[in-house]
Amino acid sequence: MREFDGQEYVLERGIVCDFALVRAARGDRHGNLVYDKSARNFNPLCAMAGRITIAEVEQLVEPGEIDPENVDTPGVFVQHVVEVGVEGKIVEKRTVRPRQEA
Repeated sequence: MREFDGQEYVLERGIVCDFALVRAARGDRHGNLVYDKSARNFNPLCAMAGRITIAEVEQLVEPGEIDPENVDTPGVFVQHVVEVGVEGKIVEKRTVRPRQEA
């Protein structure tokens, strides 16, 4: 507990992990990353929580090609960048069965 401006607050330690693995749509070799769609929800937070952050990028671009306004994770949080392409991106496996007639 700490008091700030007459109000008491509970303080907790932040989550820190040894390695953070994130996947981005685009990134440069400096570690600036841009995510697609819902990947923006937790990947930036995961990248900030890791002591060592490894970013898998689908498209590796030259530094300066990403507009600074669109950077979701700045390179200061990323230590390693690996270009993996779009292969192997399937996270969900669709399984279906024939419908049973009533």
